[in-house]
Amino acid sequence: MVVSLFSSRNVFFTISICLFAALYRPVSSRPAKFEDDFRIAWSDAHITQIDGGRAIQLKLDPSSGCGFASKKQYLFGRVSMKIKLIPGDSAGTVAAFYMNSDTNSVRDELDFEFLGNRSGQPYTVQTNVFAHGKGDREQRVNLWFDPSRDFHEYAISWNHLRIVFYVDNVPIRVYKNNEARKVPYPRFQPMGIYSTLWEADDWATRGGIEKINWSGAPFYAYYKDFDIEGCPVPGPTYCPSNPKNWWEGSAYHQLSPVEAQSYRWVRVNHMVYDYCTDKSRFPVPPPECSAGI
Repeated sequence: MVVSLFSSRNVFFTISICLFAALYRPVSSRPAKFEDDFRIAWSDAHITQIDGGRAIQLKLDPSSGCGFASKKQYLFGRVSMKIKLIPGDSAGTVAAFYMNSDTNSVRDELDFEFLGNRSGQPYTVQTNVFAHGKGDREQRVNLWFDPSRDFHEYAISWNHLRIVFYVDNVPIRVYKNNEARKVPYPRFQPMGIYSTLWEADDWATRGGIEKINWSGAPFYAYYKDFDIEGCPVPGPTYCPSNPKNWWEGSAYHQLSPVEAQSYRWVRVNHMVYDYCTDKSRFPVPPPECSAGI
């Protein structure tokens, strides 16, 4: 697959993204209908199935946001969906796509949070990793395209060695297993897959300076091509530890040279916040920050 990207200087270049063949797939890879794998979690009147259930519309208005969740939990694998975000003035809104173990104080969680913007400003995506109840690992990247004009794929790849967040097959974040350095890593608890659309104008846009403009409501976000490849829990007990699962293959132990190049490009040109370099919060960088990719 070839993906066209542009730098902060608007110079176009092309990165070839290598897609590796699957070694073992306990759950087949296919864009599913919403009801195959998901259910409405709250405010069902604000979620509408479209295109025969192959896509859904989420609505946010002054009365409520909404959310949906997977019917099962999964331990390792890859999850993805294509999302078209709120157009125009979306300041104060947050659309989230994340995995969560739903275990309260010891929860594991992997977050994509899309932070609304004022018209003409870039959309920011915030990622975070919680392991054994510990989070505070925020990173923010300004997207290099307008995510409200068309659908784009957002994916989380999770195996025993690393977690990678992808945008259109471009890795924007890598979180490695650093248990040897006494850094928690989510590898024991299965996680469900969730998405929500909600008001968060106390923090979402410019730290809460920009408030939501309800005169533009209702706000809509769209989702399609729901894809889950992983070990369902409950399910075959051998699956999570099976080294033949394709996501545990050697190709997924580290980024390929092409992926590493695109990862560095994102970090240099589009990263706007990294907890690892925030000395006001962490005078001594957390140990995982020196792990590299």
